[in-house]
Amino acid sequence: MLKLSTQVAIIGGGIAGLWLLNRLCQAGYDAVLLEKSALGSGQTLASQGIIHGGLKYALNGVLSPASSAIADMPKRWRACLNGQGDIDLRGTTLLSPDFYMWSGGSLRSRFKTFLGSKALQGRIDVVAPDDYPAFFKFTPNHRLTGTLYQLSDFVIDTPSLISKLARPWQKRILQCPDLQLSSDGIIFTSTEGRTHLHTDRIVLTAGAGNEALNHQWQQVTHSTLPAMQRRSLHMVTVSTDHPLPPYLHCIGDDFGMTPELTLTAHPQQNADQKKWIWYLGGELAESGVGLQPQTQQQRALQVLEQRFPWVDLQQAEVKSFMIDRAEPATADRQRPDSAYVSESGRVIVCWPTKLTLCPDLGDSVMASISESVQASGHVPDASPLHDLLPQAEVGIAPWSTET
Repeated sequence: MLKLSTQVAIIGGGIAGLWLLNRLCQAGYDAVLLEKSALGSGQTLASQGIIHGGLKYALNGVLSPASSAIADMPKRWRACLNGQGDIDLRGTTLLSPDFYMWSGGSLRSRFKTFLGSKALQGRIDVVAPDDYPAFFKFTPNHRLTGTLYQLSDFVIDTPSLISKLARPWQKRILQCPDLQLSSDGIIFTSTEGRTHLHTDRIVLTAGAGNEALNHQWQQVTHSTLPAMQRRSLHMVTVSTDHPLPPYLHCIGDDFGMTPELTLTAHPQQNADQKKWIWYLGGELAESGVGLQPQTQQQRALQVLEQRFPWVDLQQAEVKSFMIDRAEPATADRQRPDSAYVSESGRVIVCWPTKLTLCPDLGDSVMASISESVQASGHVPDASPLHDLLPQAEVGIAPWSTET
């Protein structure tokens, strides 16, 4: 059996794994990332790409731990996009520098007072009609009602983000469809046959794949790792030639934990013209779990026609698909409040729980590794594994392929 070594092996090539690989290599650690299929092929590319400050988790009128933990994330991400943060993300495609929340009707006074409270200053502002984004200005024969708020959130193109994170360390990002955890590393099949990779630490960032990896580690070491839960969504895509892309939460006239609709738009080029894929999440996606695709698609069209009557959706192409959000199990199976990191021996298991919390996850993992492993110093561009395993490629966003 061929034997090799590295300081840190990351298993799972979504945003969390790629973020950690960059942080580790920049700090002088000899690290490698192993991905089962394609980069981002799980939850990352199914994400709407919203970097948010947690305000949507305060729609019940309470600043919850979730909304507080995320408050600083947009600022940290913007620093990275400007080349001044933990990772240089200059060149990543920004789909929208702004994100909005629209009531679409009259808000109850208590809710409206909460949104204007001092506790939310700097996180939300009322937008005057003269300053509405183009999507809300181009409304022929329709008079807008309700209130439009601007949040500190913004939207990035997740395929672009994955490519940016992968580019500096391509020869350390490898495809490994079959591996097994051992007490001191990882065993896998390479071009040289069975190969043993000795590691100081193993970081699990495989999303739903963490469940099987946790089970492997428990069998090897008879230790305990956290249980995982899945919370499903029935997401909807709408292909439209409407020229103005929307980026917003639609909320009702009462307190609620989830926006009725969260809407982002993603460009798609065809031979004739640029079209937009509207990507629909929020309560629509949560309550659509268990519905047949056709039923969910009809619900989505009805919501859009009700909310945006000035948009012609007669020729729109509507599709839908299911995704699972993999997270650490909670007692009530509700959404975890923050990024999750747990250690067992040389294994660190991670769930960022939200795209926006990756910087926070990175801080926790870096602190854990630096306590027990000293950085080797200079890190070559390529890992010795590069000659033994194929390079992992960026996956395809589900709205580009789903039928």
